[in-house]
Amino acid sequence: MRTPLIAGNWKMNGDLALIDEFAGALKNTALPQGVQIALALPFPYLSAAHERLPDTVLLGAQTLNPADSGAFTGEVSGRMLKDVGASLVLVGHSERRSLYGEDDAAVLARVEAVLEIGLTPVLCIGETLEEREAGDTERVVLGQLEAVLSALSEGARQGLVIAYEPVWAIGTGRTASPEQAQAVHAAIRARLALWSASLADAMQLLYGGSMKAANAAELLAQPDIDGGLVGGASLQTDEFLAICQSAG
Repeated sequence: MRTPLIAGNWKMNGDLALIDEFAGALKNTALPQGVQIALALPFPYLSAAHERLPDTVLLGAQTLNPADSGAFTGEVSGRMLKDVGASLVLVGHSERRSLYGEDDAAVLARVEAVLEIGLTPVLCIGETLEEREAGDTERVVLGQLEAVLSALSEGARQGLVIAYEPVWAIGTGRTASPEQAQAVHAAIRARLALWSASLADAMQLLYGGSMKAANAAELLAQPDIDGGLVGGASLQTDEFLAICQSAG
C-alpha cells in the first residue's frame, strides 16, 4: 500500500504570517493517519517553516542549482536546502521548463543532485494543451520520464516521487477529469513496470493540476493516483487541509 502524499506548492507566494496560520491549523486539526503532508516553499521561508511547522510536515524547495557550491550568484544548492530542513525538492516543474528553459538534461542534472545530497526529488512531468489535442500526451509525458529514469540506477529510481501535471490545468481552473488523470497515471506506472515491478508498485504518483477540495476525493480515489501536488489551494489552510482529509 503506497502512502498518500499531499504536497502544497506555494510558488512565489506566501509570507511568515501564512506559515504561522498553517502551523496553528495543523496543530489543531486531526488529519487521517498515514497521510504525508509536504509544503514546497520559497527559499527565504524554509528556515522559519522548519522552526514553526509540526515535525510531521515535510518541507520542500521548488528548485535548486545542481552544483554543490561555486560562483553562481542568486542560486541555492541541495546542501543548503538540507541545512535548513528541506527533505523534498520539486524538479522539472512546468514553469521551470517554460519560463527558465530547463530541458530534459537540466532536469536530470537536478534530479541527480537532489539524490546525491540525500533528499527526495519530486519529478514533474506533463503535456501542454496543444500536445494533448494532438494526441501526444503519452509520448510527451513518458518521454520526459524516460529522459530521467533511463539515466539512473535501479536504486536511484526508487528514491523519486513523480508528479503528473498537465500544463493546461495548472493555474487555469481547468482540471483533468478523474478518468483522464487516471489514464496518464496508469501509463506512467506501466512504463515504470518495464524497469521493474517493484518500482511500479512502490512509486508515489501525484496529480498536479488545479486540485482543490471540491475535486480531490474523486481524483484521489483513482487506483494509480497516490496524492496531489497542490498549487493555489495550498495557500488556503481550510482548502488544503480538506484535500488532506480526502486522502485518508
